[in-house]
Amino acid sequence: MVTVGAVRITTLVICAAGIAGMIVTSILNHNGAAVTFGLITAVAIVCSMVAKAVANTTEQQVLARVAAVPAGTDAGAGGATPPGAAGGEGLAEDVERQVQAMVAGGADEAQVRRLVGASVALGRELAGRSRDKRAAR
Repeated sequence: MVTVGAVRITTLVICAAGIAGMIVTSILNHNGAAVTFGLITAVAIVCSMVAKAVANTTEQQVLARVAAVPAGTDAGAGGATPPGAAGGEGLAEDVERQVQAMVAGGADEAQVRRLVGASVALGRELAGRSRDKRAAR
């Protein structure tokens, strides 16, 4: 997957080359080439803007889905967990019960635990991003 940062760097390189190309071709009286360099630069900037918009929209959708699942509910199975399961330790116990149920159902325990770890890392990263955005406002 290409990151927004990689798109930005690529856009900067294309813009720098495009501006240099416009200057050189204008000096050499190749107006068509200068316009071509300008159009290429403009397209690169539009692509960068679209990439940023898509990344923001995707992040907002993920955060909205996470916020829509009430604490203590089992979104995967569609049922509610026992009362009092919400909160740090209760949620950890709930996740562990779900892992055990998946392993009992035939899932590879190492893979399930890697998935849980990756989910926790994703949640922390997204929470950090949303905190950074709120602080920047």
